[in-house]
Parts: sequence; structure tokens; C-alpha cells
Amino acid sequence: MSEQTYKLFCMGNPLLDICVNADEELLKKYGLKANDSILGEEVHLPLYEELVNNYKVEYVAGGATQNTGRSVQYLLPSKTTIYFGCVGKDKYADIMRKVAEKDGLIVDYLVDNEHPTGTCAVIITANLSAANHYQKSKHLDLPEKWKIVENAKFYYIGGFFLTVSPDSMLKVAKHAAENNKPFMTNLSAPFLCQVPAFKNSMKELVPYWDIIFGNESEAEAFAISENWETRDVKEIALKMAQFPKENTKFPRVAIITQGSEPTIVAYQETGKVEEIPVIPIDKKEIVDTNGAGDTFVGGFLSQFIQGKSIKDSIKAGHWLANINLKRIGSSLPDEKIPYPC
Repeated sequence: MSEQTYKLFCMGNPLLDICVNADEELLKKYGLKANDSILGEEVHLPLYEELVNNYKVEYVAGGATQNTGRSVQYLLPSKTTIYFGCVGKDKYADIMRKVAEKDGLIVDYLVDNEHPTGTCAVIITANLSAANHYQKSKHLDLPEKWKIVENAKFYYIGGFFLTVSPDSMLKVAKHAAENNKPFMTNLSAPFLCQVPAFKNSMKELVPYWDIIFGNESEAEAFAISENWETRDVKEIALKMAQFPKENTKFPRVAIITQGSEPTIVAYQETGKVEEIPVIPIDKKEIVDTNGAGDTFVGGFLSQFIQGKSIKDSIKAGHWLANINLKRIGSSLPDEKIPYPC
């Protein structure tokens, strides 16, 4: 595998999404809220077996960055993208590997014999388990693994990986900057801007942001953490774009999604901000919003790594997210729909 060159390198927390159609009673049983995302606690652990045993399950190779990698592969030839992460030595890892590779995503997992594979009950809760135990020294630093990183041309690592291995993110980001290759990441969740340990790791990474993604609530949380008075998404995006950079050859771009509202794009080079409308969708057609953000980034990357403009890449992100909104989790149709670029 190490001899193969992959255009896009991704790294994150792999979680096997266990997707089901359930009712309010299941949420109440475990003290959960609809349209919410939390990290699982001990009280939630029986939920996963209950889903597998009592419901019709659809398995999806999940975790935010793995979702994005799979979405990239939906629009590009197989083996364009490789993904690093940590899993357990169990049936869930086997299922996730098969599902990911069926989607055309090449996965290179570090296997942790002491912790089970991370799982996610879609829309309800996540149990990170092995995903939370990625160790740079046991995987990324190995010469044959680092060679994969060196051979890649583009890099995307979701912000959630700041909770697991910020030193891995920083190593990849520095390599990207030193070799004038785009490094892209995501704010991912408000708590990453609010918890001091994660915020400090994020601040170390800021100079290496070439493209930074986020949504409006994450952007607001970031603004608050920076003690900015503004809550205007356009102003926040522009401020994010204007932070000093390590790689000055690649002016930063900040991209903030707003659900059904236009996506905000701020450019460091020009100091300008533009709005790009999303594709309208009837609320009745929306099945699940869980994976739309990850899928948007995947659609964007699928075009950006081919040399398309920021604006054209965002349009592809909107198109793919629109398809995903009509499905459960971060899934896409088995039969690929050609992108009408």
C-alpha cells in the first residue's frame, strides 16, 4: 500500500455509524434529545447493542473526516483518497473497513488491541473508544506511513482530531506548509473553541490553515473564544481569513455554511466576502441533517483537488449535500449520480 500515491490525505476519528429509524421512546429511554449530538457516556453503552439487536441497521463508515473522504470518492475514481485513524480489533472494524472500501475510500487504520472500535448511533450519540487512542508514534511516524503523507498533494483533517492527536495534525500541517501544499481543516464543533485544552491546540494550528471550514454556530463560538464583539458571520469569516499564515504563497480562504442560507466565503488575499446560494430543498424532503456538513466538504474537495475554483468547488459541495439531506446519516446512493459540472 505504501508504494501507492494518493492525491488526498485525510486523518480523523473513524466511527462505525449505526443508522436506524427509531421513535421518541428510544430517545427518552436514554435521556437524549432529537437533532442533537453528544459524546456517549457509560449510561449510553447498552444503546449500541440494542440498536443492532432490535432494529433494522444500516452501517456507514463514519466519523466526520471519514465521511468527507467517502464523499470525495463518490465523485472521483477509486483510490484517490487515503484515510488514517484508529480502530479496535473487532467485528465493527471489519464492517467499517469493508463499507469504506466499497465506497472507494482506502483506509489505513492503526489497530488498538485494548479498545473497541468507535461507534456512533446516528443523530443520537457517539462512543469514541479506539478512535480516541490514535498514537502518532505507532502509525503516522512509521516511515512507510509518513511516505504516504509525503506523496499526497492535498490534506484534510477534521477538527475533532484535536481531541485525539493534535501533534499528528501539526506534523502534517507543517509538512504541507513547507512544501506549498494546501492544508484544510474544520472548526467541527463549538466545544473545540470553548474547552481550553482543545482551543490551545487549535490556536497552534491556525497559522497553517489554508482553507478553514465551519458552520454559523461554530463560527460564533470561535468569535466568542477570541473575544470578538461581532456576531456577524461575514465579519467573523473575514477575521478568520486574516490571521497570519506560515505559507504565504497560499492566501487563506474561510468557508462558513449556514444551513439553508447562503454559504459565506472570505478571502485573505482580497479582503472580500461573498455569498454563494445553496440549492433549495423542500423541508419535507429532508430526512437527516447529520452528515450534510461532512458531505459538503467532500463535494468541495472532490473538485478543488482537480484544480477547480473555490466557487465551483463550493457549488459541488452544495450539490452533494443536497443529495445527502434526503438520506439517513452521511450516506449517498449506491448507484452514483454523475455530477453535472
